[in-house]
Amino acid sequence: MTDPSRPTVSVSDLRKTFYDESRGEVHAVDGVTFDCFPGEVFGLLGANGAGKTTTLRMLSTILKPTGGSATVMGHDIAQEPEAVRKSLGFYSASTALYPRLTARETIDFFTRINGFPKELVDARVADLVDRFGISEYENGRVDKLSSGMKQKVSIARTVAHDPPVLIFDEPTVGLDVMNALEMVKVVRELKAEGKTILYSSHIMSEVEKLCDRIGILHRGRLLALGTLGQLRDATGRHYLEDVFLDYVKVAEGIAGDAEIGPMGELEGGKVEGAPIP
Repeated sequence: MTDPSRPTVSVSDLRKTFYDESRGEVHAVDGVTFDCFPGEVFGLLGANGAGKTTTLRMLSTILKPTGGSATVMGHDIAQEPEAVRKSLGFYSASTALYPRLTARETIDFFTRINGFPKELVDARVADLVDRFGISEYENGRVDKLSSGMKQKVSIARTVAHDPPVLIFDEPTVGLDVMNALEMVKVVRELKAEGKTILYSSHIMSEVEKLCDRIGILHRGRLLALGTLGQLRDATGRHYLEDVFLDYVKVAEGIAGDAEIGPMGELEGGKVEGAPIP
């Protein structure tokens, strides 16, 4: 049994630098540090381009860090990538499914490829088909399914090997209201099972509902980290969008009339100082 007092994910001074021809050296993730624990939904909040996805892709071993370190269930993401991948599931609204496979074949494939005990695969697949209400279309090809059906198959695929750590990267982008609510319900159920969940979003209401602690990312840096109550106390603001805006404005030296745009970006305001040093 996982010790609830010990972090399942530990990130220390994690960095990722890219080179862009027009912008030169870009610090997509710039010295990020945090821990996550069993039964916790840890939120990464930030505008598009803040470094959320890059951070999560490094944790899932898709990208190699430029500097710093991180472990998942005690396994170093750079030195033990295979062990890390077996310990986590990764879900994104943009994650593609194999169109020629049926829903059941998809779940079966990901259960097996992630090292689930062979003798238990059939029972595990049957359980997931039942749990996520996939039985009515389990033999239908993925490319013929609706977006809501594909969502359920994607979630089942993510948790197929019963990993202790789950990453949900902007999971409700492009979903209608009902499917977005279904995602929130699933995350709560997985939290109740003791999973560690990293949840990335720029949708303030989702983060408020789901996350036990919140990290505010901006220009690759972690500006603040704490519970919603702690962030409210620190800023004197109640609504998360106002909390977020306060931290970003201080970091950027932006005047008080700036507002948050529909994708979490800053709109208006006058830059009075240099960007984050």
